[in-house]
Amino acid sequence: MSRMRFQLLGLLSITDGEHAAVLQPSKPTNLLAALLIHSGAVVSTDYLLRAVWDTEPPATARAALQSCVLRLRRIFAKYGIANDTIEAVPGGYRMRMDHETLDLVRFRGLVQSAGSARDAETESYVLREALALWQGPVLANVSSHMLHRDEAPRLSEERLRALERLCDIELARGRCREVLTDVWDAARRHPERERFAEQLIEALYRTGRQTEALVEIRAVKERLKEEFGIDPGAPLQRLELAILRGEELDTAPGPGVLPAIEARASTRPAALPGGVARADLPSRAPAETPAQEQAPAVAALPPAASTAHDKAHDPAHDPTSARTADTTPGHTVTSVPSLAPSPASPDAPPNSPRFNAR
Repeated sequence: MSRMRFQLLGLLSITDGEHAAVLQPSKPTNLLAALLIHSGAVVSTDYLLRAVWDTEPPATARAALQSCVLRLRRIFAKYGIANDTIEAVPGGYRMRMDHETLDLVRFRGLVQSAGSARDAETESYVLREALALWQGPVLANVSSHMLHRDEAPRLSEERLRALERLCDIELARGRCREVLTDVWDAARRHPERERFAEQLIEALYRTGRQTEALVEIRAVKERLKEEFGIDPGAPLQRLELAILRGEELDTAPGPGVLPAIEARASTRPAALPGGVARADLPSRAPAETPAQEQAPAVAALPPAASTAHDKAHDPAHDPTSARTADTTPGHTVTSVPSLAPSPASPDAPPNSPRFNAR
């Protein structure tokens, strides 16, 4: 029997490796997302109430939270997931996930493993495997504004750091043409990150596109001046000077290149742990908007297959892809109406779309 696992890096879903049941936006879905983000940690009841309701929770919220937990457990039972996957502990709840049951845990483990790789080729391969786990914007089908505001940017930052590292390695190895598409896409999607612009300019220059590199430098300088009133950082200024002088940049991963990359990597924060000792953010108090809890909608998965589901990832997968409803090739993703919707519920989701595998 295939082992069920959760996917958080994109559409929040439950999968057996071949088919994925996508949860519709709802209060139980918000609850599940909050627990998975802090996998392994005790997540306080107060934090969960704010994540689930977004506004000042109603007087009956604690009882409603217990109802959301029961609804999730019923869904888990439908797919053979143990009832104690969500643990009730003093002060809150906890979900213990590992690299086989949650893609976020696997992503962090791969990034950590890449950092200890003995050579650049291995590190690049492992980073691509980690980045391939991202199937689109994180929390794409989670409606909690609090989670999107406080948690999604932190998770996205982990991905961008891994992508920056990968592009650094590829440039240092002289694979400028191969990485050009990656850095071009990253620089356009994230203009606020100067490092991606530097990588794009370096790749353009090293592939004989000096004029385009200088145009890119001018655009970055103008944007920084107009939006922030600042000049580009020292690395970009040095790169511009080298291009203007027509200096040849070292593309080989020799002694003067990779150690410099390692030095930069050593200054970045360590990968965030699977959770916090206790997730409990300061309380917000906007206008009270009581709402009824609603069960997340999931699609019935076919009977679990007898083969193992955890297939090796393709190292050639494009790490910069950001597809809202894509799945790994060969997988089927479905979504059906809510299991127990309330017709009068103000937050009942519209008819859910059907996502076809590509």
